[in-house]
Amino acid sequence: MKCQRCPKQATLHITEVLPNQKFDELHLCEDCAKKYLYAPASAKKVGKTSSSSSTDMEPSGKVCPACGIKFVEFRNTGRLGCPHDYDEFREELVPLLESIHGDTRHVGKLPQRLPKTKAEQVELTNLRRNLQQAVQDEAYETAARIRDRIRQLEEG
Repeated sequence: MKCQRCPKQATLHITEVLPNQKFDELHLCEDCAKKYLYAPASAKKVGKTSSSSSTDMEPSGKVCPACGIKFVEFRNTGRLGCPHDYDEFREELVPLLESIHGDTRHVGKLPQRLPKTKAEQVELTNLRRNLQQAVQDEAYETAARIRDRIRQLEEG
């Protein structure tokens, strides 16, 4: 996560509890955190209002119609209540996800030996079962053919 006041990596995360179930979160690098923590109270407020980051704003009063969770509850627990929350709290979540992960879309890895079709997946499962049976029956030539076919399917 990046510092909210400069382009460095944030190392200190401050959550201030405000009246009426409101929270103010700051994500700061070490240098900015020192300035913030040792600055007089009046300077802290000026610094907050000069930042236009969405995480400095008050949490939304929105409520998910499906599960009833409030955005403030999500901010407190870090957990959403249902899949509909992503749509309901989109305006608040997009900047948050971008600041934490650098993007709003997950790009993960896929297994290298992933079968291309459902039919191949079923065939691989059957071949593995047959391979175990051939080894138990000590039919090693059959097991070798099955093993070769499995490798052929896995390599594409």
